[in-house]
Amino acid sequence: MKTILVFALLIAFSGAIFAQEKPIVIETKNTALVYKAGMQNKLMQAYFGEKLANAEDYNLLFSRNEAYAPAGTDNLNEPAIRMVHNDGNPSLALFFDKVEVNRENDNVSTTIICLKDDVYPVSVKMYFKTWYNEDIIETWTEISHNEKKPVLLTNFASAMLSFNERDYWLTHFHGDWDKEMILQETQLTSGIKIIDSKLGTRANKFQAPMFFVSMNNPSTETEGKVLAGTLAWTGNFQFVFEINETNTLRVLAGMNQYASEYQLKPGEVFKTPGFIYTFSANGRGQASRNLHKWAQKYRVLDGMGNRNTLLNNWEATYFDFDENRLVELFDGGKKLGVDVFLLDDGWFGNKYPRSNDRAGLGDWQETKEKLPHGIGYLVEQAEAKGIKFGIWIEPEMVNPKSELYEKHPDWILKLPNRPEHLSRNQLVLDLTNPEVQKFVFNVVDDMMTKHPQIAFIKWDCNREMTNAYSTYLGEKQSHLYIDYVKGFYKVMEDLRAKYPKLPIMLCSGGGGRTDYGAMKYFTEFWASDNTDPLNRIYIQWGYSNFFPANTICNHITSMGKQSLKFKTDVAMMGKMGYDIRVEEFTPEELEFSQQALKDYARLKEVIWFGDMYRLISPYEESRAALMYVSETKEKAVLFCYTINAYRENITNAVKLQGLDAAKKYEVKEINIEKRGDGRRPPQFGRNTNRVYSGDYLMKVGFNVRSGRSDLSSNVYEITEVK
Repeated sequence: MKTILVFALLIAFSGAIFAQEKPIVIETKNTALVYKAGMQNKLMQAYFGEKLANAEDYNLLFSRNEAYAPAGTDNLNEPAIRMVHNDGNPSLALFFDKVEVNRENDNVSTTIICLKDDVYPVSVKMYFKTWYNEDIIETWTEISHNEKKPVLLTNFASAMLSFNERDYWLTHFHGDWDKEMILQETQLTSGIKIIDSKLGTRANKFQAPMFFVSMNNPSTETEGKVLAGTLAWTGNFQFVFEINETNTLRVLAGMNQYASEYQLKPGEVFKTPGFIYTFSANGRGQASRNLHKWAQKYRVLDGMGNRNTLLNNWEATYFDFDENRLVELFDGGKKLGVDVFLLDDGWFGNKYPRSNDRAGLGDWQETKEKLPHGIGYLVEQAEAKGIKFGIWIEPEMVNPKSELYEKHPDWILKLPNRPEHLSRNQLVLDLTNPEVQKFVFNVVDDMMTKHPQIAFIKWDCNREMTNAYSTYLGEKQSHLYIDYVKGFYKVMEDLRAKYPKLPIMLCSGGGGRTDYGAMKYFTEFWASDNTDPLNRIYIQWGYSNFFPANTICNHITSMGKQSLKFKTDVAMMGKMGYDIRVEEFTPEELEFSQQALKDYARLKEVIWFGDMYRLISPYEESRAALMYVSETKEKAVLFCYTINAYRENITNAVKLQGLDAAKKYEVKEINIEKRGDGRRPPQFGRNTNRVYSGDYLMKVGFNVRSGRSDLSSNVYEITEVK
């Protein structure tokens, strides 16, 4: 009995010791992340979740999860960091050294926690940058040492977070080319679940670098505790979800260490990419809105600025065009009402003209056969017709059938003593090499110097790394995957220093690059080469979880058998554009599209910058619905899609969100497609142009007018009545 009593007193005394320690509290508007120096002065994570109302309560928290667990000593779980020292010792013992806080302004601050090894001259600095109002935290580490020779890093996480809940549910996104962002949810069980990429370039082809973790139960759009996380890295990534023997979940996020052991020189700083995350106690919808607001204000290039509406020539011509045909297409763009005509692939190469995807890539001069008067002539003709000119490039890649390949075989990633492995008939240039970085920079710089009127660039990257070997790196081949991305960022830093506002779309065989490491250099991204609008509902739905609407490019094309209205309605819920033969439009289709573009121009600020609410998931019903609400709650736009009316006849109302319950709203349908006789559909107007209270629309809902077709769509403009 005495033994039990003494043991209980020891536990209580131990808790008192922890309670007396001053916690390191990292707070946003609704969230708190708390660390303490625990026993033996190791840094421990004490808490992560909803912000506590009483700051003194943080003193009561008990620390039991090491904040950045190293390998080689007493850690029994997946390590955040592993290092091999000069003497061959493969261990680290990290102890709390100091903390400092740097405040940029009332909203943005950075907390730096320094850890040091007690035997070796190694320092690990953990950075926590917070955006208070947006409830966003970005975490990364900076690793350095002062040993006599380089050390070997084999693990290097950007973040390690711990959770102590009953159950955990993982929502992630996977797919392939033409089939991106398929949502999948599963319960995590004991052991390790890994989401990763080893593709080098086009790293998101199979797995997307983003996820939700829900606590205790699967979260919904409006309910549940949920972590939303994504890595700001345009290369190989890894997320590790490990549930240990005490049912603690550890989440590790960072670059993939696969084939990437890094030799770190004395005094050199190894900086990991930022892991960006937000915590919501009110479901996934709030987490998404947090990320959207943060991204537009602080991470996406010109995130709060305007975006151009494009007409792309790819589906109209593919490789088969000349300058006369392109000038004809300018007329279609002007008649339609878009801002920019975008010339896609096939305009370059002379010794090996680009008439298909097997030649010319890397030779960035105009094909004289197709464009005898050059790009300058096209720019002038476009401007004369009242439209801007944009152009497609793929400067990181090369065809074996090209002058660049012949002149610089050492610039290309390929294995010695092995046959070349082509994908899309091309290879990857070696961006670890400063000479190649300069070449890629010059592809854009030379073009913009000659033709400063170019208003838009589409930057593509159509293949992943295979059989990759860098002549430049020599014995340091394990640096390839990391240094390639650093080289890519160096090129973009240099370009943005000279062309800070030039709109550039990020494309990678569709949605192969969608991350916030790249998006600070790009204004938008191409979500998928799959433009079938039914599939696009799912693709755009997936991206909306982590990216704002003005970054997701959605084009109306000839793909899919749906009506022009359905295609337009789907494209309008993001950054709308066209890739279609305008000259084949009927007069009714042209009139419809012209009006849709005018409505889009009028409503795009609500769609781009309003709060987004996903109302009905296509994964849960045979329909989908989402809406955007302006900050003042004076205007909203509602998108509804029926995707299988035959299987499931749904008549219940769509309950809206985000409105002001006390306001009155008029609901008006737009994008109405006339029948062949010029009249509107007989059901039109049945429940529109009516006035409802915000309270009614959110509690009772709105009866969407859906057709009997398996694929029908409706867009509603919702306006406050004063």
